[in-house]
Amino acid sequence: MKFLNLLVNTNIYISLAAVFLSLETQVQLGMRPQLHPYLFIIFFATIFEYNVHRLVTILTHKEALKDAKHTWVGRNLIFFYFLVGASIIGFLIAICFARREVLISLAPIALITIFYSLPVFKKNAGIFRFREIPFLKIFLIAFVWSAVTILLPIIQSGQNYNYLHVFLMFFERFIFIFAITIPFDIRDMKADGSSGLKTIPLLLGAKKAIFVSNISLLIFFVLCLLHYTAMNLLFLLAP
Repeated sequence: MKFLNLLVNTNIYISLAAVFLSLETQVQLGMRPQLHPYLFIIFFATIFEYNVHRLVTILTHKEALKDAKHTWVGRNLIFFYFLVGASIIGFLIAICFARREVLISLAPIALITIFYSLPVFKKNAGIFRFREIPFLKIFLIAFVWSAVTILLPIIQSGQNYNYLHVFLMFFERFIFIFAITIPFDIRDMKADGSSGLKTIPLLLGAKKAIFVSNISLLIFFVLCLLHYTAMNLLFLLAP
């Protein structure tokens, strides 16, 4: 149980999810799953990204450590700093071994991701981040996850693939990430509301937001069914 809590609180489980989605893309494109440097880039970058906004918060507002949301960080502050530092070091080592084309493609996505969490400029009430733009948060998350886990495996392979197949994979991944992100926004409704963030659950309410999530998952399933049936790849949907 303690190990599971560690995976959750450090966001390592989210980083592993990003890696496995990238491996899934390899399978969907007909490749044999292989480890490449970009997978380590994704792993360490995800750990950093999902912890850096907590780092910014506690550095700019020390009182945030008393909040329930940051209880684990407050109890493990030294380890938390170590984790953020290790993710930076791991990322820098991984990019030394990655293909130049992968790094060039990753650069604009990395900038978007950094501006999502880090302060862009100061405003009267405090700092401003891209995530504070009304309703942008969930769409930005879905786009970045889709771009990283779909496009990087393609660029790494150096091969050409059917454009429609790739587009549908990207769109399906986008809808899937969008759907599974809504429950997290529901969990954070109180914190987002108090900080002035506008999210879908705050706009529609928790019940309607869950309905949107379920409908999105249904659309995702139907698209996958039609997509992979048409391409004679229905076996990819088998458990």
